Amino acid sequence: MRPWYPILVGAVALQRVRELALSRRQEAARPGPRAASGSYPLMVAAHTALMVLPPLEARWRGRRPQRPGLWVGLLVAATGLRWWSIRALGAQWNVRAAVSPDLVPVTVGPYRWIRHPNYLAVVLEFAALPMAGGAWMSAIGLSALDGVVLWDRIRAEESLLERASGYVEAFAGKARFIPGIF
Repeated sequence: MRPWYPILVGAVALQRVRELALSRRQEAARPGPRAASGSYPLMVAAHTALMVLPPLEARWRGRRPQRPGLWVGLLVAATGLRWWSIRALGAQWNVRAAVSPDLVPVTVGPYRWIRHPNYLAVVLEFAALPMAGGAWMSAIGLSALDGVVLWDRIRAEESLLERASGYVEAFAGKARFIPGIF
């Protein structure tokens, strides 16, 4: 395992802790029904495993990562997209996908082009962080687990969002993840 890899994983973990604190404040200020509460513990487990399993695999397998710069670059880009998404949503963003009754659809930032840029960023992070350390088994397994969580969460969240005034009109014809594809 490269000596910088645990530092990279630690930095991502610290970001997640920072996001949780922000999320708690914002959800307390704007409460609402939560999307997919039943799968939230699985989401927490997946994100925790993302910080634990790849370094363990990298140490256990002892292989050097292939093109770590590519994966670190993708991770940086995904993290930038996630923070751009969080900033665009402002006070409406939270990790539990609680949808406030007074929600106003956000159509700025990356939401101009797709409905779920934050989830796209998370999908990319689940691939890039393990691969940066050469942990390809973790990348595959954790990405599959994240896919299950996101499938449930997106369906439930969109059901809540569609009840908000103007949401359906604002996002009609916009793809979930990649413009013109999904």
